[in-house]
Amino acid sequence: MTVNMTKGQAISLQKSDGGTLTAVRMGLGWQAAPRRGLFGSRTREIDLDASAVLFADKQPVDVVFFRHLVSDDGSVKHTGDNLVGGAGSGGDDEAILVDLQRVPVHIDQIVFTVNSFTGQTFQEVQNAFCRIVDETNGQELARYTLDGGGQYTAQIMAKVHRAGSGWKMTALGNPANGRTFQDLMPAILPHL
Repeated sequence: MTVNMTKGQAISLQKSDGGTLTAVRMGLGWQAAPRRGLFGSRTREIDLDASAVLFADKQPVDVVFFRHLVSDDGSVKHTGDNLVGGAGSGGDDEAILVDLQRVPVHIDQIVFTVNSFTGQTFQEVQNAFCRIVDETNGQELARYTLDGGGQYTAQIMAKVHRAGSGWKMTALGNPANGRTFQDLMPAILPHL
């Protein structure tokens, strides 16, 4: 059963039978919003990029994004860059796979971001979401709808963080501005 998350909500990443999740997929989907013009409505392709920044004691130690598809330790993998979107309320346009068992013990948080590499604002995006899926069986565990309509080019979507011997996910949904994850670091740090 999927949990529809609200901003700031945290959920434990445990299986329904009480077992611990071993591998998750953070999926991102979006569609270009139609724009009204002199000759009717039209859509423009939107290039959103998902990134995962790995932190150890509030310090960034690695990142996974379209130019660095696999973390140095191999525990986090980006499935590839999608330049146009289109999945919207359906499947994932971009995804980042996390093998929770392989994440090194010193990594205590993984923050997921989305940014418009081409600088388009979220006013031009609709049906955007991030979701977390149990990668072992494909079951969607949680979904967070990204609010569109703002004059910002990025969002700090969510974070997965250690909680005792397991992991939790917290929906953040904070708007930010920047074309890359590097631009978003000042906006990420208050959420650690």
